[in-house]
Amino acid sequence: MSKTKSVPLRMCIACRQMKPKKEMSRVTRNAEGEIFFDPTGKASGRGAYICGDEQCLKLLQDKKLLNKAFAQMVDAKVYEVVKESTIDKK
Repeated sequence: MSKTKSVPLRMCIACRQMKPKKEMSRVTRNAEGEIFFDPTGKASGRGAYICGDEQCLKLLQDKKLLNKAFAQMVDAKVYEVVKESTIDKK
């Protein structure tokens, strides 16, 4: 009668694969419209997730996937922070 705890899954915006939330990096747009890297994964606002795969990080930057995910221009600094932080997380 033990309940198995469900693992929250999120989709990577680059490879479109569902992966456990803890393995992903999150970028958030808050109510003020600011877009930033969310290391805790708990900031309020709209979130977009990216896995730590090198190809996904390259695709994220090459195709400007955060611009598409948030339907607005995202500063190049955000892409750099995501890339550096995601590589550190691995």
